[in-house]
Amino acid sequence: MQGSFRKVIIGSIFFVTTIIIAIIGYVSFGWSWLESIYMVVITIFGVGYGEVQPLETPAQRIFTMFVIVAGTSSAVYGVGGFIQMVTEGEINRAFEADRQRKTLANLENHVIICGFGHIGQVLAKQLEEADELFVVIDNDAENLSTAKNRSYSVQEGDATDENVLISVGIEKAKVLATVLPNDATNVFITLTARELNPDLVILARGELPSTEKKLRLAGANHVVLPASVSGLRMANLITSPSMVDFLAQKEEQNYLNDLLMQINVQIEELVVGHTSRLVGRTVRELEIRGKGAFIVVALRRGNEPLITHPNPSLLLNSGDILIVLGHQEDLPQFARFYQLNRNNQSQGIKSSYNDRV
Repeated sequence: MQGSFRKVIIGSIFFVTTIIIAIIGYVSFGWSWLESIYMVVITIFGVGYGEVQPLETPAQRIFTMFVIVAGTSSAVYGVGGFIQMVTEGEINRAFEADRQRKTLANLENHVIICGFGHIGQVLAKQLEEADELFVVIDNDAENLSTAKNRSYSVQEGDATDENVLISVGIEKAKVLATVLPNDATNVFITLTARELNPDLVILARGELPSTEKKLRLAGANHVVLPASVSGLRMANLITSPSMVDFLAQKEEQNYLNDLLMQINVQIEELVVGHTSRLVGRTVRELEIRGKGAFIVVALRRGNEPLITHPNPSLLLNSGDILIVLGHQEDLPQFARFYQLNRNNQSQGIKSSYNDRV
C-alpha cells in the first residue's frame, strides 16, 4: 500500500513538473501564455487538434516529443499507482474478511460481548488480560473501529439478529455478556441467545432495577445493575473508606463484597475501642478468640499506610482499624462482646485523606 501511494505522489510530481516546463518552453519559442497552455493540454492528453503554430525548427519538434513522452509516462505512472492502491486495498480487505470468518468459525468455549461501549470495553480488557477468547458484536462504526484497533475479534451487526449470533459461534460459546445501554435490547438478546444455546451462561446489564426480573425470566443467569453497583461503591467510600482502599489495590476485587454476600460472608471494618479487652493482644489472639469466625486481612494504624496480611504477632492498639473477613452472623456478636465498633464516617474519611496526602 505504501509503495503504490509513493507511485501516485511521484507520478503527480513529474506530471506537474512536465506541464510547467512545457509551458515555459513554448513561451520561450515566442508563443503567448494562452497558446502555450493550450498546446501543452492538447499534446499531453492526445486530443490531436493540431499545433497552435507550426513547429518549424528541429528544437521545437524534439521539445514537443519530450512533452508527449514525459507527460504521458508520468500520467500513466501516477494513475497506475492509484489503481494499484485501490486494488491492494480491496484485496487486503477481502483477505482480512476471510481471515475473520475463519477465526470466528473456529472459536470454541469463548465469550461473546454484545455491545462495545464503556462497559463492553472494560470487560474486553479484563478478558484480554485473563487470556480468555472472546468476540465483540456491535454495529456502531466508532466502537467497531476501537475494537479493531485493539486487534479484537469483531463481528459487525445487530446482536438481536440470531444469524449474527450464529455467525460468532453461539452454539459453542460458554458465556454471553449483553451490555448494551438499552434494557429492551438486552432482554431480546437474552431471549434469543437462550433459545440458541440452552447451556449458555448469560450475563446481562440492566439500567432499571425493574428490568432485573425481566432479564432473569428471559434466561439471564446473572444481572448487573451498574447504577446500583456504583451507588453501593460510593456508599462504601463514605462509610468504610479503609476497606475500599484495601480492596482497590486489585481491580478484580472491586466488587468482592457483593460476591461474598451471596455465600453469607462479608468484609467488615472494625475499630478497636480504647476499653476493648483486645488492646495489647496480638492479631493471632484475636483470631483465636474468634474461634474461626473470621480472619484479619488488613490493619490501619493512625496515619500509617494500610498493612495487608498483618503479622500474627502484631500487638493491637486502641484506635486500630481492622478489616476482617468472616460470617455475617458471627461478626456482629463478636464485635459487640470485644467492643469492636464500626468505623465512624469522620474518622474514616480523615484517615483515608491523610494517606492520600
